[in-house]
Amino acid sequence: MTQTYDPDNIFAKILRGEAPCTRVYEDDVSLAFMDVMPRADGHTLVIPKVAARNLFDIAPDDLARFMPVVQKVSRAVKLGMAAEGVVLQQFNEEAGGQQVFHLHFHILPRWPGVAVRPPGGPFQNAEALRPHAERIIAAFAAL
Repeated sequence: MTQTYDPDNIFAKILRGEAPCTRVYEDDVSLAFMDVMPRADGHTLVIPKVAARNLFDIAPDDLARFMPVVQKVSRAVKLGMAAEGVVLQQFNEEAGGQQVFHLHFHILPRWPGVAVRPPGGPFQNAEALRPHAERIIAAFAAL
């Protein structure tokens, strides 16, 4: 059964400026911003600007334009957070763990011996997220 895209999902609202976010990158294809329930310091989300419910729904041409941005933001997160690696997570449909039904990638910086926090909290406000966002934003200039 094909699901329809809900234009009132939180990421669509962020794209329209109806909900706040702590932005780290934006271009004509995508928006990257800090996750408000970060599983790691510097946990960043990257979303396409096209209305796509998940990986199954995005047009191949739109996906081809979006993936280089995911790579670019991943490099900035790794560099800006002085991480030794990153984990990319992308979930599809409820059974696959998707909770917000707008295609998105999670970028989690990783360091040896530092555990990833459990999903679902705690919530962090923009003031708490800003120092990590600034480090990631600064890293784009070095790429």
